[in-house]
Amino acid sequence: MGYRGPTACAAAGITYRQLDYWARTGLVAPTVRPAHGPGTQRLYGFRDILVLKIVKRLLDTGVSLQNIRIAVAHLRGRGIGDLAGMTLMSDGASVYECTSYDEVIDLVQGGQGVFGIAVGAVWREVEGSLAQLQGEDSGTGEPITQVHPGDELARRRRDKAV
Repeated sequence: MGYRGPTACAAAGITYRQLDYWARTGLVAPTVRPAHGPGTQRLYGFRDILVLKIVKRLLDTGVSLQNIRIAVAHLRGRGIGDLAGMTLMSDGASVYECTSYDEVIDLVQGGQGVFGIAVGAVWREVEGSLAQLQGEDSGTGEPITQVHPGDELARRRRDKAV
């Protein structure tokens, strides 16, 4: 399953211009289906959108694009299961991975101002956003709308359409 550019933008909270630039420069390229010339649609996977949202947060806090590229390369090398338990910390210049409470404390005790991004919390935000948006089957191109199981109105609409 993949998500077109506008859907990825909505879920990550970025503009289409940012998405296009990041894809063209290789910062965050779509893994489900890259663009192959004019008129083709990129398809982004869940992990791509998660990384897009993390990049947006890092940029918003003043981390340089050069350091963000290093952090993204590190995230790409990690398994999807590793990401949920990870906290990214930054002092505004460098980005650090912390996987334990002790690592976070060691960084904070250095006396320098830091901020953290709990990747698991960002994961849940992206899941919530994508639950309301339309994806696409990467093989057939058929639209797929994920409906939250507790959404009664959406269930009725879906049943009525069938």
